Amino acid sequence: MKFKVCTCWDDGVLEDERLVGIFRKHGAKATFNLNPGLMGETRGTPSWISPGDEGWSCRGYRTAKLSLKDIPEVYAGFELASHCWRHENADSMPASEWIRTALDARHFLEDVAQKPCTGFAWPCGVTTPETVAALREAGFTYGRTTKYAADFLAENPEPMALKSSCHFLDTRSFWSRYAAAKKNGGVFYFWGHAYETMQHERLWKLVEDAVAYISADPEAEWVTVAEAAKLLPAAQRGNRRRTGIVT
Repeated sequence: MKFKVCTCWDDGVLEDERLVGIFRKHGAKATFNLNPGLMGETRGTPSWISPGDEGWSCRGYRTAKLSLKDIPEVYAGFELASHCWRHENADSMPASEWIRTALDARHFLEDVAQKPCTGFAWPCGVTTPETVAALREAGFTYGRTTKYAADFLAENPEPMALKSSCHFLDTRSFWSRYAAAKKNGGVFYFWGHAYETMQHERLWKLVEDAVAYISADPEAEWVTVAEAAKLLPAAQRGNRRRTGIVT
């Protein structure tokens, strides 16, 4: 039996356009976690900050968003997931208000994709017990955090607070955890932000080499994050309860 590989990417940035080209070229599946409320009618313009500039950047690189009208074409054929409406952190407001931001993004993306988008990625990895419960009650199938698990299947008792295997730039553990998942017949799940390439060709090559290697591995099978989450023991127990099969 093949082991499973999945990947997801956050924020709906301009660099996703190049990223999906890599995935399409190598026949890879991927999930994109979007904040529709931060995506305007036109594309933004990326830039490098000047000395003394304040505000967020990735090592001096300031990315920009794709536009709302880009979503259907850029992400055609890929899984979409909610990342809240405007990247709202779970501890920034009452859970009853916060869950609306997660659902607003989900419903918008479902209208665009014309299919269910029940996955979720926690902005900044922040969770609270109340919002984890709210996410489950709202019918999401998983919620990805920024925490990591050496064994995806064994160390994820709570799908709403899902741990991935590693970040795409984690050169220390990327291939060792890939090998471990392969050996155990498990799941290898990596994630990132496409802007972290900062448009450097060396980093784009790192991404494409990894995707090409995995696609060429006869023992690996690309799946979506939602498909991987269904393999978790907690998800399997939930399925048995819903069908009346209890073991």
